[in-house]
Amino acid sequence: MPVDPAFAGLLADKRSELRAPPAHVSVDDMRAGNKAYLITAPKTPIHAVEDRVLPGPAGPLQVRIYRPTSVARVPAIVFCHGGGFVLGDLDTHDSICHRLASSSGCAVVAVDYRRAPETRFPGALDDCTAALRRVAADAVSLDVDGERIALCGDSAGGNLAAATALRARRDGPCVRHVALLYPMLDPACDTESMHAYGRGHLLARSGVQWSWSQYLGAPDDAVNPLVALLRADLAGLPTTSVVTAEYDPLRDEGEAFAARLLAAGVDVISRRYAGMVHGFAGLPQVTPVATQAIDDIAGDIRSTFA
Repeated sequence: MPVDPAFAGLLADKRSELRAPPAHVSVDDMRAGNKAYLITAPKTPIHAVEDRVLPGPAGPLQVRIYRPTSVARVPAIVFCHGGGFVLGDLDTHDSICHRLASSSGCAVVAVDYRRAPETRFPGALDDCTAALRRVAADAVSLDVDGERIALCGDSAGGNLAAATALRARRDGPCVRHVALLYPMLDPACDTESMHAYGRGHLLARSGVQWSWSQYLGAPDDAVNPLVALLRADLAGLPTTSVVTAEYDPLRDEGEAFAARLLAAGVDVISRRYAGMVHGFAGLPQVTPVATQAIDDIAGDIRSTFA
């Protein structure tokens, strides 16, 4: 099917395209512009939202905990936000986290990891890893079930969630499910979908390449299996949900990752959403498919925990 007509206005506005910035546009300007739009997304009502500070590898690490209910010790989802490792924050993904908590019945712990280019690989990954470990270790004080933890992330956050799961496979704690929304997995940026949809479909190939250039600090980082996740040994990972969008430059790498998981013996649930573009799950004000996608992965996580 063609691109969903709901995106016509966004795609017609060239200011909406996430591409490599011209020299006169600063990272702070890009963050502000991106945030101004994303925070307009409506939020599903939930029981409570609480900001907390946890010990991190480079000092205090802020998290935001979304509680769907007053019931104690519900399962937890550690959430890694997207934004190309550069743009996103807790506020830009507030709507996704509200919906994910409500639909899953889990406490969502969103991580305010250090961003590029101020902090390059592996800083963001270290923060997400630390948050996961702290949620498991301090489950009682955080009022979550430390035996039932999932990881979730969108776009660059999908990369961080998957890499955090790889570290947890080796060092713990136990992760029961991983949910990835249109994950950013391949620094080569050379897939068929990257070339076919890398202009005029909200996320530009030049923007993806620029994001990788901000995140990676050394030439070898681009082939590190904790960055280029299609190079990783995926055996032993928990059940994984992979969401892709039909008109997303990142589509093929997400679907290749799902295929590699399956070949490695991992239980995989892979869904491609027809007519959608990158980032659609964070745009419930544009399309109802956003809510459907979050509800779908929430259902996967509920099934795993059940």
